[in-house]
Formats: sequence, C-alpha cells, structure tokens
Amino acid sequence: MTTVTKATDLEKVGEPVRATRPRKQKSVRDSHYPYWFYLPAGVVYGVLFLVPTFIAFYFSLTRWGLFSREFIGFDNFVQFFQEPALVKGLTNSLIYGVITSVAKVVLGLLLAVLLTSQIIAKGWLRSVIFFPVLVSTIGVGITFTVLMNPEAGVINQALGVFGIHGPGWLTNPSLALYSVALVDIWKGVGLATVIYIAGIVSIPRDYFEAAEMDGASAYQRFRQIILPLARPATVTVIILSLIGGLRSFDLIWVMTGGGPGFSSDVIASVIYKQYQAGFWGLSTAGNVVLFLAVLLIVGPLFWALNRKQVDL
Repeated sequence: MTTVTKATDLEKVGEPVRATRPRKQKSVRDSHYPYWFYLPAGVVYGVLFLVPTFIAFYFSLTRWGLFSREFIGFDNFVQFFQEPALVKGLTNSLIYGVITSVAKVVLGLLLAVLLTSQIIAKGWLRSVIFFPVLVSTIGVGITFTVLMNPEAGVINQALGVFGIHGPGWLTNPSLALYSVALVDIWKGVGLATVIYIAGIVSIPRDYFEAAEMDGASAYQRFRQIILPLARPATVTVIILSLIGGLRSFDLIWVMTGGGPGFSSDVIASVIYKQYQAGFWGLSTAGNVVLFLAVLLIVGPLFWALNRKQVDL
C-alpha cells in the first residue's frame, strides 16, 4: 500500500516544500543574433530598394529631363488616369495576373498530385515539366512567336490537319493577351509544381495511412488531407504568380510589343513606351502606380491567406 505524504507532514519533519515549476523554454528573443549582424543586409536593402523607391516617388511629382526638373505635384497621376492607353494597360495587367496565377495554382497542384503518386517515369516527368522554367523568357517568346504564326506556324498547321482553321493567336486583338498568358502559364507552371511537390511530400505519411485504413477514396484524401495541409505551398504559389503576372513585361514585349494596337499592352509595356517617347515624369508616375497596385493587391491577399484560425 502506497503512503501519500502531505506537505504538512514534510514541514513537520523539517523538510522545506519546493514548488516544481515547468522549466522555462528559451524564447526566440533570447536566441536572436546581435542587431549589428543585420546591418550589412539593411544597408544593401536600403541602397538598392528604399532609396530608389523614394527617389521614384519624388520624380513622379515632377516633369524632369536629364538636366532639369520641375515640380508639378500630382499632374502626372491625373494625366495617367486620363490616358486611355495607360488605363488599358493597367486593366490588362490585372487580367493577365489573375489568369496566369489561377492557372498556375490549379495546374501546379494537379500535376504535383500526379507526380507524387505511384506512376511510371515519375522523375523524368518532373524534369520535363520543370524544364521550361530554366529556359530564357526571351527565347521562349521568340519560339512561340514563330509557332503561333497564323500562316506558317506549326500550331495552326497541326490544327489544319484536323480541318480546324487556326486563329491569329498574336494578330487578333481579342486573343493576343490570352495567347501570351498561355505561354506564360506553360513556362511558369513547372515552378508551381515543384513548390506543391515539396508541400505534399512534407505531409506526414500517417495521415494517408489512417485515411486508407478508414477506406477514404482518392478524392477524399485529396480534399481532406492534401488541400488543407498544402496550404503554405498554395499561398506561396499564389503570391509569386500574382506578383509576376502584374509585373510581366519581357514575354509580352517580345511576342506582341503590346499590339495589335494597345490590345495586349500591360502597364509595364506602356511605361516603357512612355520612356521611349520622352515622357519621363509620366512614366515614373506609372511605375509608382504599378508599385502601389501590387502592394494594395498582394498585401491584403497575403494577410488574408496567412491569418490563423482562432478557436474560441
């Protein structure tokens, strides 16, 4: 029979009572590096990002040239939103960014699920899907410009074999922007797939084994395990794809130059045209508008996707 000794009994025999407290873990604040360790990175960040950003904000309020500048306030921004071509470029940037980011999320997730399953030549397929990411954007643009040629392009010739008259992918004003978006998706979906593969592989196998024991179908495992536990990968793909889509320039400029007319112009290509025309203050204001648009769209979206669910 076990005898339980009370605190009062211990005091009687002269033994002090010591309260046992859980050992305090080392906080994150106690384990950080000295603040001067951050100084080199802070200097580089300030010189290469903060200083040019503030300079751009200042010059967006001026009419400037190489050797002169005149402060005109918000006139550049007023003119920016009065120019139909500039507003069209901003609208196209939003459309382009949403289309490419949504497609990369959906296709990247589906391909990652496929490439983490038990299929033949899984490693080879991963290399094939990731390969376009390694190719130069300029090279991809030139290649697809040739392939999408309405008369001699391989794509329309292949469609002609089946009796389908191929459209003018890059010459039709209603199709040009979406054609470039398709090429962007083809080039960037490999990176999204790799991010999703890393997210799926990091999920503990115990969840899948328990689901199999309970008789869960493949769809149920995808919906109840992969989708919620791969959420960090989803957030990463959405943010990176959306930022890249809103800032896209090189692929569009190589394939269409913003044409036909202004149908495929995005804000970056319009800004470049304004620089070429000598409207440097107006183009700087366009850069500021693009920066603020990306910040106002991506910032709240990033916060909304990363906020934690609090159980009350």
